[in-house]
Amino acid sequence: MKKTTFFFIWTLILTGFGPLSHAQSNRWQQSINYQIEVDMDVSSNRYQGRQTIAYSNHSPDTLTKVFFHLFYNAFQPNSMMDERSRTIADPDRRVGDRIVNLGPEEIGYMRVKSLLMNGKKVVMEEVGTVLEVTLPEPILPNSTAIFNSEFEAQVPLQVRRAGRDNAEGVRYSMAQWYPKMANYDEQGWHANPYIGREFYGTWGNFDVKITIDREYVLGGTGYLQNADEIGHGYQEDGKNTSPSKAAKLTWHFYAPQVHDFMWAADPDFTHDKITMENGITIHHLYIKNSKTENNWSKLKEFTPRAMEYFSENYGQYPYQQFSVIQGGDGGMEYPMSTLITGQRSLGSLVGVMVHELAHSWFQGVLGSNESLYPWMDEGFTTFASNWCMAAIFTEEPSGFPQRGAYVSYERLAKSGLEEPMATHADHFHTNTAYGAAAYSKGALFLSQMGYIIGEDIRDQAMLRYWEEWKFKHPNANDITRVMEKASGLELDWFKEYWVYTTKTIDYAIAGVEETNGKTKITLQRKGLMPMPIDLLIKYADGNQESVYLPLTIMRGIKAEEEGFAKRILTQRWPWTHTNAEILLDQPISAIQSIIIDPSQRLADINREDNEWVKE
Repeated sequence: MKKTTFFFIWTLILTGFGPLSHAQSNRWQQSINYQIEVDMDVSSNRYQGRQTIAYSNHSPDTLTKVFFHLFYNAFQPNSMMDERSRTIADPDRRVGDRIVNLGPEEIGYMRVKSLLMNGKKVVMEEVGTVLEVTLPEPILPNSTAIFNSEFEAQVPLQVRRAGRDNAEGVRYSMAQWYPKMANYDEQGWHANPYIGREFYGTWGNFDVKITIDREYVLGGTGYLQNADEIGHGYQEDGKNTSPSKAAKLTWHFYAPQVHDFMWAADPDFTHDKITMENGITIHHLYIKNSKTENNWSKLKEFTPRAMEYFSENYGQYPYQQFSVIQGGDGGMEYPMSTLITGQRSLGSLVGVMVHELAHSWFQGVLGSNESLYPWMDEGFTTFASNWCMAAIFTEEPSGFPQRGAYVSYERLAKSGLEEPMATHADHFHTNTAYGAAAYSKGALFLSQMGYIIGEDIRDQAMLRYWEEWKFKHPNANDITRVMEKASGLELDWFKEYWVYTTKTIDYAIAGVEETNGKTKITLQRKGLMPMPIDLLIKYADGNQESVYLPLTIMRGIKAEEEGFAKRILTQRWPWTHTNAEILLDQPISAIQSIIIDPSQRLADINREDNEWVKE
């Protein structure tokens, strides 16, 4: 491997950091550039690596330590991931007790053999999946440090996300495969031990060279820089034009402004390529056989359509490439790419692809801290992918695409297992509580926003969210403030109830009676979480009208929504009052039925008492 040149280092320093250091007038963030070279031994499943990092400290803090993630160390008996999986009440079936039973040639490990900062030795200690590093000199604010390291690793047998020889025969799913510097932000270092949950990274540029036996086909994050040399389907004519007869080839990738880098490799990968009208290239890499050929051929139709849908509704995809690669143990997102198991029905294959592609927006580019706010990634991704599937996969969309999220959340709320969405992803007591909170209740954050401020305003706000916060690591307050600015309403109360508590929504029609020729309706808040109420009045003559009860603390009202009955009354409801009375000029004999939330968007956990029908 060639040593990093002085020119390369100073190119990174001078050109790599500017845009990221001014992400927000009051929000700094670090930036990083990686140059990585690895040489893979496919017989032993081990590789030697060399890494140069240019790390810029844009914080006001002086850093005396740094931390590196060594993810592969999780795949060893008695690791934190192993212990967690064997002791949690509802273990992930893909993991279970598999790690403790791995043999010496099947475990994963990552060892940093040497590490220099600006040419000086550091003091380092490997603690499970984290390398703790004490620096020989501090990294001052607004300065850049150069780290040079050599490392070696063994690829574990496929257990979770990364690994070799997965259940479908893919040789290498190379995720979390290099020593990755932990992120440092306004809350300090985030050097979380890896137990199989979420990730959080620093944006930068990756220059990666992978040397491997020449029969292997590679794909993943980044643009291939030496297609003429490599071939293997990356040429326009799909032919390998490499004149080299060497036993190994070196694949050179470059990925700008990403926070991670994944690659996969197999000798039998089929590589299909599609170039969209806007110039974005979609790559599909899979092992073609009777279980994959038909559906992966059809998948090529849906991936570009999903890309178009997400770009139109959530912001233009900022890269010129995306790769869907067979591998891993289910579906997992990475910058510019995803790993998914491929022997699926068409609906399942498209559904997983759509979900993982949607992560390119919420995890890949918005990049919230997934460990602290998993619902801002998994939940928003679930919400967006549900709508996308309804748009591209169903010929005649019907029903409510988010219905599954409502059902899952209601089941969680009634289970006794629910924990606040604000719980750190690693520290949920059960996988059940984590999954339903992050995916389902997270999706309902946006559904409830649509109910509170109106879906058109919510959708406009999502595009605004993208424009204001891409590449800036937004948090829970940031998305709430975008919704407030778009709607003109005060929404901090909703964030505080929905994210930081497990209080539930439950409203009822407590009484309907006639008084002096008018109809008095009594509504009751039975749950502990207040919400505005849309109330539909259906009359015996077939006409319909609506009554709107916004919360006083909203400091405003949502505009009337298209397709809903005309409002005849708006009446504010203080959150301290459990009951509200509405007086209609019509006698009770004129009314056929009264319904709370006719759109069924309100996440009411008991809808049985939401309707009154005249007997």
